[in-house]
Amino acid sequence: MKKLKIGIVGCGNISSIYMENCQKFDHLDLVACADLDEQHAQAQAAKYGIPKAYSVQELLTDPDIELVINLTIPKAHAAVCIQALEAGKHVYTEKPLAVTREEGQQILETAKKQNLLVGSAPDTFLGAGIQTAIHLIEQGEIGVPIGASAFMITRGHEHWHPDPAFYYDIGGGPMFDMGPYYLTALVSLLGPIKRISGSTRISYPERTVTSEPKAGTKIQVATPTHISGTIDFASGAIGTITTSFDAFGGTSLPPIEIYGSEGTLLVPDPNTFGGPVRIRKRDEKEFVDVSLSYGYSQNSRGLGVADMAQAILSGSEHRANGNLAYHVLEAMHGFHDSSDNGKHYIMESTCERPQSLSLKQPTSI
Repeated sequence: MKKLKIGIVGCGNISSIYMENCQKFDHLDLVACADLDEQHAQAQAAKYGIPKAYSVQELLTDPDIELVINLTIPKAHAAVCIQALEAGKHVYTEKPLAVTREEGQQILETAKKQNLLVGSAPDTFLGAGIQTAIHLIEQGEIGVPIGASAFMITRGHEHWHPDPAFYYDIGGGPMFDMGPYYLTALVSLLGPIKRISGSTRISYPERTVTSEPKAGTKIQVATPTHISGTIDFASGAIGTITTSFDAFGGTSLPPIEIYGSEGTLLVPDPNTFGGPVRIRKRDEKEFVDVSLSYGYSQNSRGLGVADMAQAILSGSEHRANGNLAYHVLEAMHGFHDSSDNGKHYIMESTCERPQSLSLKQPTSI
């Protein structure tokens, strides 16, 4: 079996699960990693048996590397993606695709010019939970989808993250941090978005870090931390979404619900790969659990990379692709723009609803 040679740029917290999982796919060959702090790269390379620990420039110029996984902070996503593409390498980036729409467009345009592929997290929609939910919708188990609701409500990341300041900077906030999971899941379930309305606020202009090692540090908030919006899908379904870092008392709301003409579907947390999936059909008294029909129910980050690599090797289409990621990026900005301008935001981009996985997919990585 031909293997695609892969390098990872960015050796922070999220890199470990990618390094672990990428080595479980037979068609991926993780040969190098790099970080601005080369000691981080060396430590991760030693821990996960990666042959080469590089500087970022060394990795991007290595002619053997065919695909770069970009795990840098959001502000660096566009620059690293474009450098990798211009070096002749396919690129898969952590979410979001970029901070601005202009950067996102530049990534896609560079990839098209170079005849290369772009992929982007999240890939959680490829996991057992959401794929099972998609299958139920496709099989007509809840009839025609009419509406959806989504809730991502927390108390903020300064309570647990070791260095949380970037979550409150431009390109951060609950919509840009967690919105990609929820919006990607909704698009994979219901198709592309046509129109958006939103209301946003900064509830606490200053946050105090309570996690170590920066406990007591003050953060000036530069992006909305509570966002509520309405989504008009091209299919005719209407959704609502709330993302917040301001719920200090927590929440009891479900992650995602889909309402159909013949029933309601409870979709699992889109930041996970597993279940539970629950359904209640018309005239039934209770929700019932649905057995997961697909594999990848554990933390399978890197699944989108594997799907993309398979597409590169076979000439097929990959699911966590650049058009989907850009559509979600535009939608996130749309909520902010709608609130700022006091009117609906009309989407300029569209995308294909990702093809669902075959039921014959393997059950684990």
